[in-house]
Amino acid sequence: MNEALKVEKKYEYLPHMADAKFRAYGHSLEELLANAASALASLMWDMEKVKPVRRESIRAEASSLEQLTVKFLTEFIYLMEVKSFLLGKVESIKIEEVQKDGGKIYRLEAEAVGDDISPQYEIYGQVKAITYNEIKIEKINGDWVLEIVVDM
Repeated sequence: MNEALKVEKKYEYLPHMADAKFRAYGHSLEELLANAASALASLMWDMEKVKPVRRESIRAEASSLEQLTVKFLTEFIYLMEVKSFLLGKVESIKIEEVQKDGGKIYRLEAEAVGDDISPQYEIYGQVKAITYNEIKIEKINGDWVLEIVVDM
C-alpha cells in the first residue's frame, strides 16, 4: 500500500480477477469498518437511496482485527439474506480491545440503519461471502487502511 495515505476517500474498488476487491480508509478502526461496510453495500445497491426506517444492532467478538472485520461484514450479508435488510448507513460503531481467558480479543458493537428490500431499491449485485484471501489491515501515518476480497 502507498505510504502517502490520503483519507479524504472512504473507499475505492481495486482490480481483481474473479471477485471484488476494495480498499477502505479511516482515521480510526471504527471509521475504517464503517467505510468498509459502505464499500460492501455499494457493490450491491445504492446506499444513498436507502431510507433510514429500520435499525439493526450488530455485535461481534474476535481474536484478531482480520477476524473481527470478516465477522462484521458477514453480518450485513446475513441481514440482507435472512432479514431482508438493506444497509443505508452505519450510524455508530464501537470497538474495544479486552482481555479474556488470558488473551486479547476485540469486541465490536454497532448500530446500522436502513430499510427492507423492496421494489423501490435496485439490487445490482450479490456478495456471497467475505474472504480472508488477501486481507490486509494496516495503520499508516496514524490512519487505517483495509484491503479485502469479497466473493461475488
